[in-house]
Amino acid sequence: MLRATDTLKSMSMTTPSKPAVIADVARVAGVSVPTVSRVLTGAAKVSDGKRERVLAAIEELNFRPSAAARALVARQPKIVAVLAGNTSQYGYAETIRGIEEGARAAGFVVSITVVESAEDESVDRAVDLVMAQSVAGVIVLKFDPPGVAALHRLPKGIPTVSIAGVREKGVPQAVLDETAAASELTEYLLGLGHKTVYHVRVPPSRREDGRTTGWRKTLIAAGAEVPDVLDASWEPESGRGIGLELASRPEVTAIFCGNDEIAMGVIRGYTQAGKSVPQDVSIVGFDDHPLASMWSPPLTTARQDFAGLGRRAYGLLEAVVTGTPVRSFSSERPSVIIRESSAPPRAAPR
Repeated sequence: MLRATDTLKSMSMTTPSKPAVIADVARVAGVSVPTVSRVLTGAAKVSDGKRERVLAAIEELNFRPSAAARALVARQPKIVAVLAGNTSQYGYAETIRGIEEGARAAGFVVSITVVESAEDESVDRAVDLVMAQSVAGVIVLKFDPPGVAALHRLPKGIPTVSIAGVREKGVPQAVLDETAAASELTEYLLGLGHKTVYHVRVPPSRREDGRTTGWRKTLIAAGAEVPDVLDASWEPESGRGIGLELASRPEVTAIFCGNDEIAMGVIRGYTQAGKSVPQDVSIVGFDDHPLASMWSPPLTTARQDFAGLGRRAYGLLEAVVTGTPVRSFSSERPSVIIRESSAPPRAAPR
């Protein structure tokens, strides 16, 4: 009869050392994963022989089930974990608010863990904090590289939903169709008579996000020049610096900014340089920040329902946790809001 210790020895010759998971215990003990779960929780009777093999495998593998794993097999967790690279920016904060509203209505509480960077140590630390909790499932905000990295580091078997970004195989996802909205904004500016549209980009989650893709594809389709992308940080001050620089270039008549806060910074730079918006340049943003309609001039932008995005993501996660059939991709298109920051270009002097 093959013992757990014999199987372990044969595995160690070919398998690199790494923390054991419940599937490893099942394989070494020669039983199913549900059988291991029943031994761990005592939820159902297991034969003495199988129990002894599972316990032997646990000891040999030094298996330590996480709090999340123990809670999942016991079907008792009431915590939804959120992993995000930021919590203070408008889009992040509103999305998390939507998640919390959906979870609270269903009797769950939300824990938030910030992934400080995409570096391995930072990502592992954040994931470890989540896995130390008794979570029902995890929602990952893929608005930036730290969020993308965290999604790919989560253990298999934990109910998970991602928000934003490209489609992830096997992970239900809620998105806003930023590509379509960016395309509509760019088409609108070209339709006003601008020969091309410059783009100030916020930090992307990957090589190029939907806002930039929609802008680029629309210019190419229109046969317009595609200017070099101008990179801003998340801070409006970076937009102000870009606005000061662009104000000296008369060929720039229209600018599409990656979010409203950067657009506000660019407008500030132009006004400091003695230029007027939209008389000298049209500037549009993205998101419809609460201050966008109050800014001077009020911002043309794309309205993103971030709170609704969060609620949709929670709904997907609840379906996964309860075993309800769920569509793998939930998308909504932001609506373009026309305000006073955009206008036809000033006619060139004769």
